[in-house]
Amino acid sequence: MHERDDVVGMDGSILMNRAVWKASGHEDTFTDPMVDCRSCKARLRADQLVEKKGINQCPNCGGKDLTAPRAFNLMFKTFVGATEDESSVTYLRPETAQSIFVQFKNVLEVSRKKLPFGVAQIGKAFRNEINPRNFTFRSREFEQMELEYFCRAEEGMKLLDYWLEERLKFYKNIGIQRAQLHVKTVSDEERAFYSKGTYDIEYDFPFGRQELEGVAYRTDYDLSQHQKASRKSLEYFDEETKQKFIPHVVEPSAGVDRTVLALICEAYSEDEAPDEKGKMETRIVLRFHPRMAPIKCAVFPLLKNKEPLVTKAKEIVNLLRSQMNVFYDESGAIGRRYRRQDEIGTPFGVTVDFETLGEKDRQLRDTVTLRDRDSMKQERLAVKDLPQILLSRIS
Repeated sequence: MHERDDVVGMDGSILMNRAVWKASGHEDTFTDPMVDCRSCKARLRADQLVEKKGINQCPNCGGKDLTAPRAFNLMFKTFVGATEDESSVTYLRPETAQSIFVQFKNVLEVSRKKLPFGVAQIGKAFRNEINPRNFTFRSREFEQMELEYFCRAEEGMKLLDYWLEERLKFYKNIGIQRAQLHVKTVSDEERAFYSKGTYDIEYDFPFGRQELEGVAYRTDYDLSQHQKASRKSLEYFDEETKQKFIPHVVEPSAGVDRTVLALICEAYSEDEAPDEKGKMETRIVLRFHPRMAPIKCAVFPLLKNKEPLVTKAKEIVNLLRSQMNVFYDESGAIGRRYRRQDEIGTPFGVTVDFETLGEKDRQLRDTVTLRDRDSMKQERLAVKDLPQILLSRIS
C-alpha cells in the first residue's frame, strides 16, 4: 500500500448496518451445511462426516442416526442499541471487503484516484465456525488482508493475472520460496457465481497443502448490489470519455495468520553449534528475512553485575529503539542468550564487552561485537555506526 501510488488504505468498521450484509448476500447465503448426530449429540459440518459403504457416519462415535443437513449462517449475530429485537440485529463482519465497497464513493472523492486503483485493508474478521479445527485454518477470529482493485470491465481478466503475479512476488519478498507455492485455477463449478476467474495460492505446509489466499475477478457484482440496495450512485465518472459506469474489481484476499504460519514453517531450521564448553549441540533457528523478523536486534551486556557494561548496553538500546524493535537481555550466559534469540529469529545480536569500555585496548573503546544469526560470525563495529549498518542489512 505504501509502495504504490495507485493504492490507498482504509480501516472499516467491524460492526455495520444489517442492510450491508443483506445487500452483499451474506445474510442469505453465507452458510455451511450442519448435521447433528442423535447418538452422541455432536454438531458437525456435513463435510466432516465419514462415509463407509455408502453410508454417512459420525466421526466421533460412528453413529448413523444423523439429521438432514441444514444451513447454518457463519456470521456472528449481535444487537446494536438499547433493545434486542429484529430491528436492532447486525453481525460481526465475516470479511473486510464489504466495508471497502460501501465506502468506495467516499474514498474516490477524497483520494481523487483514477481507474485503475485499489483500496487495501488489514483487519479482524469473524466467522461462527460450527467446529473450529485445522489449527488456524478454521478459526472464529482471524486477521485478513484484502485489496479491492477497481478497473474497467475490459481490464479485468488482464489485471487478474497481473495481481496473481504481484502476490507471488510478495510471498517471495517476505521469504517464502516460490517452489513451495502452487497456483490452483478454481473451476467454474467451485468459484462464486459472480466471479469470471479465481486463483488460489497454496503453500506446502509440513502437514499438507493449504490455501494462503485467493485472487478473484469479482466483476461489478459488489458495487452493483450496494448501489441497488442503497439507491445511491456508486458509479465512476470518466473525465476523458464523459461516461458513467460501475467499476469492476479484482480482489486479492489473504489470511494473515496462515501467512505467518507459512513464514514460520519456511524459516524453521536446526543445525549444530558449540556450547560454552565447546561441545556440539543442536541449535534451533528461525531464519526469517531480517525485514520479517519480529525483533531486529538484541543487545547484551557481557555481564549483568558489571554496571558500566549494563549502562552502555542500555544506551545502545535507546539509540536503536526509535528505528527498530530491540530486545535487551542480561540474564544467563552469553551463549544461552544467543540461542534464545536464534529461536525467535532475531537476525542480529550486539554484545557490550570490556573492549567497549576501553579496558583492554583504548582504540576499541565505544565499539561492540555484531553477531549474525545465520552464520554466527561476529565483527567489531563502532557504536555510532550501528544504526546505519543495521538498517541497511534489515532492508
